[in-house]
Amino acid sequence: MIKAAGVAEVTDADFEEEVIGAELPVLVEFTADWCPPCRQMGPVLSALAAEEEGRLKVVQLDVDTNPATTNEYKVLSMPTFMVFRGGEPVKAMVGARPRRRLLEELSDVL
Repeated sequence: MIKAAGVAEVTDADFEEEVIGAELPVLVEFTADWCPPCRQMGPVLSALAAEEEGRLKVVQLDVDTNPATTNEYKVLSMPTFMVFRGGEPVKAMVGARPRRRLLEELSDVL
């Protein structure tokens, strides 16, 4: 998986602990190596993780190596972004988007 700088990678094994049990809201990018729009989102996610540190946790999950979580949340398209708060998915967005639009879409959950 192409990791975005400053963005943690989560797996089926630690999703419960890292995302469901997180104190902060968590933005999860469901991503894949073979997905060009996912690669475009790397710098956007890195910037977001740095800007929102302490307010929002940003993580990536590789759909190819983590099928259980991918299937549990019925993720079909890459990239899919999900925001979890208090252990529950509160928002889902599909497709690459510019940083400004992503921030606007996150404003009601931050």
